Amino acid sequence: MPPATAGSPPTDGTPAPRGRRRPSASMRRSTPLTIAMLAALAYFLLPLFWLVVASTKSAQDLFNSFGLWFSRAPQLPANVKETFTQDDGVFVNWLLNTVMYAVVSALGAALLAAAAGYGFAKFRFRGDRAAFNLVLGAVMIPATALAIPTYLLFAKVELVNTPWAIILPSLVNPFGLYLMRVYAQDAIPDSILEAARIDGAGEARIFFTIALRLLAPGLVTVLLFTLVATWNNYFLPLIMLNDPNLYPITVGLSSWAAQAQNGGAGASSDMLALVVTGSLISVLPLVVAFLLLQRYWQSGLAAGGVKQ
Repeated sequence: MPPATAGSPPTDGTPAPRGRRRPSASMRRSTPLTIAMLAALAYFLLPLFWLVVASTKSAQDLFNSFGLWFSRAPQLPANVKETFTQDDGVFVNWLLNTVMYAVVSALGAALLAAAAGYGFAKFRFRGDRAAFNLVLGAVMIPATALAIPTYLLFAKVELVNTPWAIILPSLVNPFGLYLMRVYAQDAIPDSILEAARIDGAGEARIFFTIALRLLAPGLVTVLLFTLVATWNNYFLPLIMLNDPNLYPITVGLSSWAAQAQNGGAGASSDMLALVVTGSLISVLPLVVAFLLLQRYWQSGLAAGGVKQ
């Protein structure tokens, strides 16, 4: 029998040695899909890149230089210093207000959503389906549609122009409740709950010592969603707050932008550079939060997308 040459299959019936596998159809690159992904990436990153570039410019350079590249005399440190010292450092006050509103609202909304979602998932009571369908209906209602009724309600109880006017509405998160209900359905085995009840643990103890630990990924997901929604909230603080010392960053920067527009070519027009720099500073905490909690956020979203 003639010896097999290199690259030819063996003639004695033995299987051919495994070589490099050809890429399957699912592993092949798709040029249209790659272009679409690059376009989506540019769509999301281009505004952030412009914000970084614009923060290094003066008010004059914002109009006289190319918008997507740095100026010849970047002055980011000067802009940051002026942003923090403008109007006796009111930007620092706005930043602290935003952190307080967002953190308190996010923690409270995540805890309430976890408790309610756990209750809908693991307990049966009269009207539970109707109540859960009501929650699903509330997801479809835009928050701006409830701003005016919320203002009238808070005016009756004299909570307008207080931090509670921002925090209390942010604690209600129908989508977070729905997400936690779906997550708790599979994340918490019924056998663990029954074993804890047999050992004599109360329902409150079971929830805080067992359920919350198992719900951690979904809890972080709801926390991030509420944190971003409260941090970027503009319309509700605009109608609820009259005191500039209580403004969050969104309303505060909007007031600076109005001053820059009304100032024309005067000195107040220099505030436009401060508005851009303040916007960049306000974005950084959210980027850090997402990077630190990305692992939990992704697992929580994956669990919420599983069909029950």
